[in-house]
Amino acid sequence: MLLLAFDTATPAVTVALHDGAHVLAETTTVDARRHGELLASSIDAVLTEAGAGRLDITAVAAGTGPGPYTGLRVGLVTARVLGSALGVPVYGVSTLDVIAADAAAAAGGREFIVATDARRREVYWARYDATGRRLDGPAVGIPADVAETIAARQDAPGSQGAPGGPGILAAGTGALLYPGVLGQPIEPSYPAAGTLARLAARQFAAGAPGTGAEPIYLRRPDARVPGPPKRVTVP
Repeated sequence: MLLLAFDTATPAVTVALHDGAHVLAETTTVDARRHGELLASSIDAVLTEAGAGRLDITAVAAGTGPGPYTGLRVGLVTARVLGSALGVPVYGVSTLDVIAADAAAAAGGREFIVATDARRREVYWARYDATGRRLDGPAVGIPADVAETIAARQDAPGSQGAPGGPGILAAGTGALLYPGVLGQPIEPSYPAAGTLARLAARQFAAGAPGTGAEPIYLRRPDARVPGPPKRVTVP
């Protein structure tokens, strides 16, 4: 197989090519304002590095967020267009799950959260056990409220987390953006397309059908269709 994977749900535009066993090429650029421009050139770069062409691709995978609307759509639309044009399956993997897969080692056998920037002074977040399996979320919320919720759940019997807010481990950029609120930062800050490819390759190898890449928005976009005009009553 030759699986092309990419994620644009965070400021990092990350792309990788995977042969079912190993990452053949990978590139990541952090720039929150150039998702469209960077994704196309990054795809060309990994294909060139691996000595492959677009017609060699047998599957596509994309990070499904949650993430800001514009950046997330760049990756999802690209994935669907490539899948349709090439006649190959398209797999979607949560961006938070991709970060968690790499963060489990840094968590050292403890529960942790992944929190990314949702703007509006909020974070997208999900809670994971020590192996990187999702326990709660994804959700969006105010950092202080998220910390309170996670601390309470870590205090619950059977939890693998340290009791209390200071014991929270947080991968993603959330803990860096809100220091002292979401707990102790751990790596990574952004998703890696190589990890996304590895997770999607497992689905492909297991014979799972490509179900497309459905976005995880968690809230409505800022632009909305206006409602009907208000009724005016003459006094």
